[in-house]
Amino acid sequence: MLAVSRTALSALRTAMLRDGGAETASIMREAGYAGGEAVWVSFVEWLADHGMPDAGEMSVEEFEARASEYFGASGWGSLSIGSLEGAVHTVDSVDWGEADPSSHLDGPGCHFSTGLLADFFGRMTDEPLAVLEVECRSAGAERCRFLLGNGEVLTYVFEEMDSGIAYAEAVAKIE
Repeated sequence: MLAVSRTALSALRTAMLRDGGAETASIMREAGYAGGEAVWVSFVEWLADHGMPDAGEMSVEEFEARASEYFGASGWGSLSIGSLEGAVHTVDSVDWGEADPSSHLDGPGCHFSTGLLADFFGRMTDEPLAVLEVECRSAGAERCRFLLGNGEVLTYVFEEMDSGIAYAEAVAKIE
């Protein structure tokens, strides 16, 4: 693994948003997704180094706790993992590494992280996992909040948000 500072990741995002145009978010997500495997391997090695069971042998609660501990220890920031209406999982962080509160973005901006988290958490599911950031410290929120779920559900949430409906309200409509 290669360590990249928060400042460097923020500068990369700023330059991409300034010069990359409309494709910036998808480029950053793709790069994050590509890096997910290395982060997963690092997590598995971290578990072994700390005498913990393999991720596949953990309960959901233990996996969530260890993943949070790992991301904090590796510099990404603290994580709190939960659920919203039983329809999607949530990953919240008040100190997420990609976020830069001084950037004052118009909307969520942790695009690299959405790809990274999709690959990382997707390795614990039988189906592909999608991630949608709905709150971001880079856009003035108190935390970064990522929703994790299947692609159809998160596409629906995104489309509802795009029409002006709050994400929590959109998730509440899911049956």
